[in-house]
Amino acid sequence: MKNTGFRTAGADGRLVVAVPSKGRLAQPSLELLEAAGLNFELSDRSLHVPCSNAPVEFLLVRPHDIPEYVQDGVVDAGITGANLIAETAAKVETLLELGFGRCTLEAAVPEESGLERPEDLDGLRVATAYPVSTKAALEEIGVKAELVLLSGSVEVAPRLGLSDAVVDLVSTGSTAAANGLRRIGTLLDSQAVLIGSKRELGERTEMLARLEMMLRGVIAARRRRYLMLNAPADRVAELEALLPSMGAPSVVKLAEQGQLALHAAVDVDAIWDLLPRLKAAGASSILVMHLERVVP
Repeated sequence: MKNTGFRTAGADGRLVVAVPSKGRLAQPSLELLEAAGLNFELSDRSLHVPCSNAPVEFLLVRPHDIPEYVQDGVVDAGITGANLIAETAAKVETLLELGFGRCTLEAAVPEESGLERPEDLDGLRVATAYPVSTKAALEEIGVKAELVLLSGSVEVAPRLGLSDAVVDLVSTGSTAAANGLRRIGTLLDSQAVLIGSKRELGERTEMLARLEMMLRGVIAARRRRYLMLNAPADRVAELEALLPSMGAPSVVKLAEQGQLALHAAVDVDAIWDLLPRLKAAGASSILVMHLERVVP
């Protein structure tokens, strides 16, 4: 077990959750926890952050350390990137994908290179800052490469003659393109995840399950919109058939004779195509609203 200087999780009966203290996962993680109904206050030097309305405490630490903290029982759960779990090879359970911090571990080569896919890297030099996950991903496709470990500026390695290719995390691909690199394949998909320990948590097991449920409700709500519309009674069946809701839409009588209201939660990706079709089928006074939480 790594000597962290922190007390063992659960010593005071509270659920301890590790949260990224910096980086691109930090702010979205805190916003998600707040949206889940947890009240807390941060200061510039916050490390231990207790929640005022639940027996939950956050430990703000580097995201790279979180998988091992969860594995070693320093904390009960944590929010980190799936790629960091792969890189540390930590023995933890992924409880929930959180829908932000999406990126991929990608192989890239110089534009002029004749290499076309990750399988072509067999026997070549590959520069990366993620040796564990890169080695595992390449070996899974039968590739044995000589890894060149770099801590930064991986993209310039081929230009300096240090490697034939690079493997790095990509969110937009703009950095690779700016350095004259061409992406040839994805080795790992990643996003922010909630992870839990494989250790027995005792009474805190129920607390962790409740936290997971709260977060899952917020994530489900972010993927949907609440749709309200008015329609003539004789067009309701046609409109119901168009609505890809969580279940049958609610139908409510209106004061105006022959008019009904339909309410439904629909997938956010369906809105663009759905609204014109609803209008064409006789819908009017359409309202599209954000949801706070969806708990089936």
